[in-house]
Amino acid sequence: MSIGFWQIAIVVILVVLLFGRGKISSLMGDVAKGIKSFKKGMANDGEDSAPKNISENNQDTDKKE
Repeated sequence: MSIGFWQIAIVVILVVLLFGRGKISSLMGDVAKGIKSFKKGMANDGEDSAPKNISENNQDTDKKE
């Protein structure tokens, strides 16, 4: 059973009626900002010269106690 054009059209109409055009556009804007932020974070992650070693930090806190 394949999804037809009319079934997709009915679902789209129901979504627009339930959420409204303004809510959908703001939601898509938020999704776009999230994707841009994720890409920027991934680009910045590759620029780090030396990764932090978590085990060294734990040993330092054990010595202080």
